[in-house]
Amino acid sequence: MKQVWSPDVTEIADADVVVVGAGSAGCCAALAAARRLPPGRVLLIERYGFLGGTSTAVLDTFYGFFTPGSEPRKVVGGIPDEVVSRLDRAGEMILRPNSYGAGTGVTYNPERLKRIWDEMMAEASVRVLHHVLLVDVQTTVDGRIQSAILASKSGFLQIQAPYWIDASGDADLCQLAGYPYEKAGDIEPAQTLTTTFRMANVDLHRYEREGGKSMMHDRMKAAKGLPRTKGSAHAMVVEGCIATVAVRVAEVDATDVVALSSAESEGRRQAFVYEEFFRAEIPGYECARIVGLAVGIGVRETRRVHGEYRLTRKDCLEVARFDDRVLLCGAPIEDHRMGSSGQEETLWAYVPGGNAYDVPYRSLVPINQTNTWVVGRCFSATHDAHASCRSMGQTMSMGQAAGLAAAICLEQDIWPKDISVPFLQESLRQIGAVLETPNEIADIQHWTASKGALP
Repeated sequence: MKQVWSPDVTEIADADVVVVGAGSAGCCAALAAARRLPPGRVLLIERYGFLGGTSTAVLDTFYGFFTPGSEPRKVVGGIPDEVVSRLDRAGEMILRPNSYGAGTGVTYNPERLKRIWDEMMAEASVRVLHHVLLVDVQTTVDGRIQSAILASKSGFLQIQAPYWIDASGDADLCQLAGYPYEKAGDIEPAQTLTTTFRMANVDLHRYEREGGKSMMHDRMKAAKGLPRTKGSAHAMVVEGCIATVAVRVAEVDATDVVALSSAESEGRRQAFVYEEFFRAEIPGYECARIVGLAVGIGVRETRRVHGEYRLTRKDCLEVARFDDRVLLCGAPIEDHRMGSSGQEETLWAYVPGGNAYDVPYRSLVPINQTNTWVVGRCFSATHDAHASCRSMGQTMSMGQAAGLAAAICLEQDIWPKDISVPFLQESLRQIGAVLETPNEIADIQHWTASKGALP
């Protein structure tokens, strides 16, 4: 008979709300819930030793706060605004106007952002567990999550809670609970992966004098041997440093540990190919060096949970309105993929009229389940809609809505599907969330002016 291994499990104090994953969505979820509940009743678990997920491990820019185009509107508010305001007061952010792509970005120092997330969690009395990995979930017969098992340096830990928020990015909580989902690549091609890198000692003044972005793009197109002849490099908050989105690793199932491990190595290889190219071909980069690689390769999509509603391409491009909206999105569909002949492609489709569509509460509630929300890039959407609504401005707003909903459900002893949506919406407005597209054009030169008084 096969020996079954049964590890010793230590029970740790229970919580009212457990948030799995401390990326931008999970952090905002934990804060929104904790600020409404007694101290210490929200537990946030994270595999890395710092908070922020992609916002601190991979990127240095929040997109999605503003609609793109010549008449930008600001469509994100509340806790996300507070995060940026703290960066602004520390002198660690700039607005990076961009009439194309996802619109104006909020570029920041990711190392400072790590500390700001720490400070905000401590102020809200959120209990944080770093260096833990979710490995199992126990559910009731009807699918309600009762407890979870974490692997840690202290051994295996068990936590219990009445409410759960999956902000893991890969829908790990929902997958282990047996909830239905679509895996990227099953229908449409999965979006490509990117290892970002940062370079120091760049002479940006010379770079701009020699033609800047258009010159770089022309030289990339003419180059031989580059893994990809498109991509971007932008100035960071730190003088003389740039950050990139250039590497592209395609056809990877990022839920397959063998494939993901290979992608990590390939992403780093490509990064140093670009370093060599920049130093040899781009004026101002002659003395530049890579000084930082993404903590892990940037993954755009893996599992997308099936919710009570799935956001669609039609919703994005026809500017859908929903009675149960809990956030807005004006970002275009930005689909990073490989073409049918293996060529690199980024497919774009813009929300018409510089507008913003509604994202419904139902897309954050897994279908036919009772005590769970799903936020961030694993929320309920089709491939195309996900390629629009995965910007961090939107994922932060999802977390904010789900965290607030969890606190309300606890107060009223109800399940997620039974919540009064008008009450949730009014509660969101009270903390600064934007649920209607503003009439006024945003000032994208100055953060304070774009959002009003700082909190």
